[in-house]
Amino acid sequence: MHATIRRYDGVDQNRTVELTTKVNETLIPKLNKLPGFKGYFLVEAGNGVFSSLGLFETPEQGMESTKIVATWIRDEKLETLIPNEPKITSGRIVAHSDRVLVAA
Repeated sequence: MHATIRRYDGVDQNRTVELTTKVNETLIPKLNKLPGFKGYFLVEAGNGVFSSLGLFETPEQGMESTKIVATWIRDEKLETLIPNEPKITSGRIVAHSDRVLVAA
């Protein structure tokens, strides 16, 4: 399994509800259609920092997700909400737990 982590700095803190709503309503459905998609998490770290974690079967699927996210940001006109390019880290998952607890 492979992971793609994106860190977004400078996110408009007054529009975080808009961002999370759009992620849930329009981005995640797009990612769900990708072959090899295994999961997506968005983390609000505070002070205008968000990180996302996407899980995929192959590195190529993770790279495709990065293209989809970039297009999604343009299509949803979120350039002012997310003004900076993300810092992206991708790689093979070498250790994991089968137990995942998600709080709503």
